[in-house]
Amino acid sequence: MNTLAPHDTAAPDAVTPGFAGGRVRIILRLEGLAVFAAAVACYAYAGFSWIAFVVFFLVPDLSMLFYFAGPRVGAFGYNLVHTYVLALAATVLGFLTGAPVVEAGGIIWIAHIGGDRALGYGLKYPTAFGDTHLGRIGRR
Repeated sequence: MNTLAPHDTAAPDAVTPGFAGGRVRIILRLEGLAVFAAAVACYAYAGFSWIAFVVFFLVPDLSMLFYFAGPRVGAFGYNLVHTYVLALAATVLGFLTGAPVVEAGGIIWIAHIGGDRALGYGLKYPTAFGDTHLGRIGRR
């Protein structure tokens, strides 16, 4: 049999407890890329402004400012802004109420989160900014 068990030491990329690794990490990053691509396609289909897309794409990263209150508050605030729940809610609310600005903002937000995941930036643990569910980022 040619499959690797999750605990097999021959599995690619050693997995650190609490962090996604190996094939799971690759799948999660590909999923982020798919979400990014789908959001960009929806944005294009809706005919929203590409200038607005570029201007607002990095706005969710302002949530890093929560880290001035400490790593626990920082992780909570960053994760709140970097989960799909609020972004999807904004998108649906904008669509259902006929508010294109809200809808466009939600789609940009979803694209941002998907792009972050594709690049390996995951949800933060309160231990440190670089500790994410997709592994450690930054200097090791």
